[in-house]
Amino acid sequence: MMDKKDRMTEIHPTAIVDANAEIGQGVKIGPFCIIGKNVRIGDGTRLDPHVIIESNTTIGSDCTVQSGAVLGGAPQDYKFKGEDTYLRIGNNNIIRECVTLHRASGEGNATTIGDNNMLMAYCHVGHNCTLGSCITMANNVGISGHVVVEDKVVFGGIVGVHQNVRIGKLAMVGGFSKILQDVPPFSMVEGRPTRVYDLNKIGLRRNGVGPQSRAGLRLAYKLLYRSNLNTSQALEAIEREVEPSPELEYLVQFIKNIRGGYAGRQQEAPRF
Repeated sequence: MMDKKDRMTEIHPTAIVDANAEIGQGVKIGPFCIIGKNVRIGDGTRLDPHVIIESNTTIGSDCTVQSGAVLGGAPQDYKFKGEDTYLRIGNNNIIRECVTLHRASGEGNATTIGDNNMLMAYCHVGHNCTLGSCITMANNVGISGHVVVEDKVVFGGIVGVHQNVRIGKLAMVGGFSKILQDVPPFSMVEGRPTRVYDLNKIGLRRNGVGPQSRAGLRLAYKLLYRSNLNTSQALEAIEREVEPSPELEYLVQFIKNIRGGYAGRQQEAPRF
């Protein structure tokens, strides 16, 4: 079996690669790709034909980037004035046809993508976003600027996400949804406007959350979303009635943080 270090790098003669780009071992760059300055591409990554990697972009190892994708484009932000900003992509990501991932705005800032994600055709991730790992986006998901998407979130197709939204880990977002507010962890949401429909019980079980913790989360979700209690009353009832667990603590803190933000978005400062 060939060691990674022994794999040959292949660059098609029609590709344009900037002299300052750093290309790892075993990288394959297909026809008519364009690689800009200060780009780094990790070992074993493959670029299909007609991929554009713009300046200050780092791609980890063993990623696949398919035709028409544009990575590291300038942010769509009026505040951007050409300062040095970055796009940093982790390892083992699958980036399908015509995906666009933008650099950040603000000197030295970065848009970051974790590991083991699949971004299907025509998805967009805007400036200053932070995506975790093991995220799945079906076709045509649009993520506005300054959004945080935590680990193992699943998006259906044609979803739009408002700027400054935070989406908690192991959430599932139904197709055609309009996300204007933070999405609680472990939830299943959909709609225009989006609302919580259920707890992601299957996802919790598949990810090793034990039955006792799952039962506590089920009760917490019932109090938050299926009772006549307001959020303050529901949180008080959770504290009295639900056995603590790390997952419950994370959920409760997430909900409390939302209340400290603006318009249901904890990352957006209150307006007075």
